[in-house]
Amino acid sequence: MDIQTHTSGAATVVVLSGKLDTVTAPAFEKRIREVIGTGAVRLVLDLSAIEYISSAGLRGLLVMSKLLKEKQGKACLVGVKGNVRSVFEMSGFLTFFRAEETVEAAVAALG
Repeated sequence: MDIQTHTSGAATVVVLSGKLDTVTAPAFEKRIREVIGTGAVRLVLDLSAIEYISSAGLRGLLVMSKLLKEKQGKACLVGVKGNVRSVFEMSGFLTFFRAEETVEAAVAALG
């Protein structure tokens, strides 16, 4: 899995590619802790290049959500499609996270 970050307006965009699973979830959680630790409290998580997500990946998203909540932050997902969308729908994660079609829409949604 590859993790890239950049800013867009007042949001930090975290772009993931590859698989978010048992092997890669610890690196994701570590990177998210670093990003939030720098003061980023509005995160756009771009999942458009994620081909697979496991329960460990979902747990990483919950960790992110908890860390943001502690700092009165929020996140918005982008690019939740295909098999990843199916996992999100079956697990109910789309009720926990807002999802938008584009990074621009997600940044706007975060205010």
